[in-house]
Amino acid sequence: MKKITKIFLGLIILVLLLAAVLIFNALRMESKQVEPQPIQPVTISDDVFQNLSKAIQFQTISFSEDAIPDSVAFNGFHAFLAETFPLVHQTMSLTKISEYSLLYTWEGSDLAKKPIILMSHQDVVPVDVPTMEMWEAAPFEGIITEDHIIGRGTMDDKSSLIALFESAEMLIKEGFVPNQTIYFAFGHDEEVGGANGAAKIADYLEEKGIRAAFTLDEGGMIAEGMVPGIDQPVSMINVAEKGFASFKLIVETNGGHSSAPPRENTIGMLAQAIVDLENNQRPYRLVDPVRYQLEYLGPEMPFAQKVAFANLWLLKGPILKALNSHTTTAPTIIDGGVKNNVIPTVAEATINFRILQGETIESVQEHIENTISDKVRVEKSGFLTNPSPSSRIDSDSYKLLEATVRSVFPETVVVPGLIGGGTDSRYFYKISDDVYRYYPLRISPETMSRFHGIDEKISKENYKEIIQFTYQLMKKFNEI
Repeated sequence: MKKITKIFLGLIILVLLLAAVLIFNALRMESKQVEPQPIQPVTISDDVFQNLSKAIQFQTISFSEDAIPDSVAFNGFHAFLAETFPLVHQTMSLTKISEYSLLYTWEGSDLAKKPIILMSHQDVVPVDVPTMEMWEAAPFEGIITEDHIIGRGTMDDKSSLIALFESAEMLIKEGFVPNQTIYFAFGHDEEVGGANGAAKIADYLEEKGIRAAFTLDEGGMIAEGMVPGIDQPVSMINVAEKGFASFKLIVETNGGHSSAPPRENTIGMLAQAIVDLENNQRPYRLVDPVRYQLEYLGPEMPFAQKVAFANLWLLKGPILKALNSHTTTAPTIIDGGVKNNVIPTVAEATINFRILQGETIESVQEHIENTISDKVRVEKSGFLTNPSPSSRIDSDSYKLLEATVRSVFPETVVVPGLIGGGTDSRYFYKISDDVYRYYPLRISPETMSRFHGIDEKISKENYKEIIQFTYQLMKKFNEI
């Protein structure tokens, strides 16, 4: 009995010690939010709504990697930019890349300073015809309502592109000259991988020997009501992005009549391969951008959640799972069969992977081949890219970006992190010290589905916020 009592007391002591360690670590967490600095807001005219509306009306659609861009739409859009922002076009030099991508150079007064690169993209995704009636207004009319501008591209990504022009036009009118050169890089094929647009712009700048202090692109946002435990909006500055790769699984057999099915059916073999991949997910791992995210979010959490974030050595499993911190597996296309009484000779499926840092296209393919039957052929499909490196959060550029966000949006919690989607900025690591993804587009659980979806629109207030941010950012960089 005494022995049992001692064991019981020992367990209690261990539990208490563990609880003490967990609580102590949580109490040590301090907020990483910088103090907002006073700024002089610029007055923004309501005319900016008309300019974004007109930009939306140009159907600069990317349909596929092989599709030829619509020259009428893109050239019309370029003419609209020149007419709408005359000071930009008088002050900056313009280089066209791959015919439709645009690179503007705003030469700085101090050529010894490293330039900065501000990015966006001109193209948009198509609209599914059956969904047209579900839109509040036609997707390419650029309708302006009391509260919103409606249309394809208002969220992704003409809002930030036109905002950059609006800001630059105002700054030039004020007589502003940047200390360092600013490049504005606007690809035309981001929605299909950016191989002929942003990639070629980056190649061009590399050939000129350009080394930028930092590059800023889309891919970050102000998340409202999307981070459990945090009531304030969260400004996500994403410092890295996952890779992108799709693979075809192909099964070929002799087929046959459905009345005498073979033991291994074409579609059945394909289905089993898909199930095998879904049942053998890649492991969850803590990589730098996710670690940054946890370090910045943790101190802002309620105490119970703060305990979890402060003790990743014990509790990281469910947190990493919640953040999707692994290489994801998603079957997206399946094809096979021609008649209900015929076993097909060929069946195919496409599986898409968003690759976490530390893995590669090749390692994912090896995982597939080791997981499924060797009777299923595996082929790479379409555009593929490895995960990006992670940019620094201790650089002068990040600190200035962070300070600008906090100054313009003091109510937000600024958090570095990782984006699962892809952006054109992936091509700029070779010519830039750091690459960040952030424009202050406000996103909530209700509006998230509008990306590439139905009824894409942006509030007038949020659009002016994007202009205010880009204006203040360019001025802020003159301080370093």
